[in-house]
Amino acid sequence: MIPPVHRTVLHKLYEWFEAASIHWVLTGSLSFALQGVPVVPNDIDIQCDEAGAYAIGQLFADFVVREVSYLTSEKIRSHFGVLKMDGINVEIMGDLQKRKANGGWEDSLELDMYRHFIEFEGMHIPVLTLEYEYQAYMKLGRFERAQILMNAMQKRARGKI
Repeated sequence: MIPPVHRTVLHKLYEWFEAASIHWVLTGSLSFALQGVPVVPNDIDIQCDEAGAYAIGQLFADFVVREVSYLTSEKIRSHFGVLKMDGINVEIMGDLQKRKANGGWEDSLELDMYRHFIEFEGMHIPVLTLEYEYQAYMKLGRFERAQILMNAMQKRARGKI
């Protein structure tokens, strides 16, 4: 189930992204819910390239609660920022990289390699495949979420989603 406020914010983002030709994908819990995974989204996560992250920050300057800047954590690094729209946090991640087991960094995600589109309320939403998301959550050590994604992929393979 997609809460009404998430629908409203997604429509706003979609219209602006399309008008500004932002290269983006929806990821995280809202993406999963739109793909039939039984989760309730609490925020909206956007992945894009570096230029897209800063463009989104400028397009939605009135909603910025954390300006886009380059951040590194133990497991990931990206050009990261946060918007707050209608009470919902929108996290922006540009040129996201995950740390490899050897301590180095993976190349930035090539969005087109794992992107596909779903139709939702008249929008053509780019999302990352559940298969990619499963692998990403495994690499990040988020095994509970990875298992939820695996269960959904298995149900889909059996024609139950």
